[in-house]
Amino acid sequence: MLRRHFLRAAGAAALPSLAQGRKKPNIIVIMADDLGFSDIGCYGSEIATPNLDRLAKNGVRFTQFYNTARCCPTRAALLTGLYNHQAGIGHMVNDRGFPSYRGFLNENCVTIAEAIRGSGYTPLMVGKWHVGEQRPHWPTDRGFERYFGLISGASNYWKLDGQRKMALDDKPYVPDSPKFYMTDAFTDHAVKFIDEYGRKNNPYFLYLAYTAPHWPLHAWPEDIAKYRGKYKKGWDRLRQERHERQMAMGIVNRKWPLTARDEKVPAWESVENKDEWDLRMAVYAAQIDRMDQGIGRVLDKVKELGQEQDTLILFLADNGGCAEGPIGGEQPGPPGPAESFTSYLPPWANASNTPFRLYKHWVHEGGISSPLIMQWPNGIRQKNAVIDRPSHLIDIMATCMEVSGGRYPSTHKGKPIVPAEGQSLMAAVRGEKQRKTTLFWEHEGNRAVRDGDWKAVSRFKAGWELYNMAADRTETRDLASKESARLDRMTKAYDAWAAKCGVLPFDKVRGRSD
Repeated sequence: MLRRHFLRAAGAAALPSLAQGRKKPNIIVIMADDLGFSDIGCYGSEIATPNLDRLAKNGVRFTQFYNTARCCPTRAALLTGLYNHQAGIGHMVNDRGFPSYRGFLNENCVTIAEAIRGSGYTPLMVGKWHVGEQRPHWPTDRGFERYFGLISGASNYWKLDGQRKMALDDKPYVPDSPKFYMTDAFTDHAVKFIDEYGRKNNPYFLYLAYTAPHWPLHAWPEDIAKYRGKYKKGWDRLRQERHERQMAMGIVNRKWPLTARDEKVPAWESVENKDEWDLRMAVYAAQIDRMDQGIGRVLDKVKELGQEQDTLILFLADNGGCAEGPIGGEQPGPPGPAESFTSYLPPWANASNTPFRLYKHWVHEGGISSPLIMQWPNGIRQKNAVIDRPSHLIDIMATCMEVSGGRYPSTHKGKPIVPAEGQSLMAAVRGEKQRKTTLFWEHEGNRAVRDGDWKAVSRFKAGWELYNMAADRTETRDLASKESARLDRMTKAYDAWAAKCGVLPFDKVRGRSD
């Protein structure tokens, strides 16, 4: 039986005070790219993720953790503890000419790397950056001591094309090994950094941002072979099976109905090219499998150094499953090898986001719901526990500041810093009463506000919908007309937040790039 949130007696002793002289833990934040809510085993998937499942078994899982529906905004919010518009990433990495839409982290925010240095930590990063393409906006410009990874967004996993940038520390990097595979290269460098800095006296903070399982569908043949043929059952049955496992695990409430299949997705029985569809999902699953293998290597290195008990590890995703085709169009050939360039498309993305609807880009639950796993044996006493408290990326900064014993600065390099927006996730782990929090979203004109059990949400150029999350988190019963006064209060709160954060109408910014 899973132990639920609000076990106050057990939680109260979960985090001894750093002021009492406890050792400062290493901190590792791992993020997947375009991973759906149900895509790992401990959140209902059939995909083999034994290492993530092990983290969950020895720690806690959050069932209502939110990202910002897209890669760049999520990375900005995670790194700064601010809403992404406040950090200068109102959309993506193009400079739109407005303060909230510069396409890089601005001077009025600090990254976790910059903030945690004052607590004696060495900040390290491996993986996808995507919050500033040009110098001086690279990781080593924003507080990281060491860096290896992809400065840009989605890339061929087997080779670097001319439009993408990689870096090693502060220098451009071009892979030249015939055995190069992006996911493995990230793991290799993460393990290398842990081996080097884990042997030093100071603790480290490692941000490991995989690109898996973002398109293109590229995976090792032996990983693909594990899943070939397993998806000929189809997306309808897959969604039902994942939903059953989620309910059995306590990840979703049995009273929330499974959303209907996306109206743009055909019934599996009507599909003729089932073998092709099976291959698409098999490659996607293989990408997640390889990432989990890499996470296992990271965990093994931490254990080898005798630091497993005093390392805080968090795992999350940057947005929901992605229904888009690859930007720039598909390249011919079956998915898997370097010559192909394709995605798994809406039918499988619909399954990835079980039990929710919609996808990356949108701020309905399918676009913003993320797994969040936390493990820290010496700091989190609960095992295999589930926490239902709504939480957000903006809480990661506050969490790192608490466990490191650090303070969030009011100024940095002579510039005033916007006050952090989040609250430490350790408060939820301890079962403390949550201070009143209202959460907000805006991406590409899609808007949402969550206040307690209520969520108002709107698609770009559409009206507001209203849902009771306690009774209907899958957003199937719109109560906007029955709760008009409540909706009015919530949308006014959204308008005030948007004004504070510099959110502009999407029509005003989407066509402008200076």
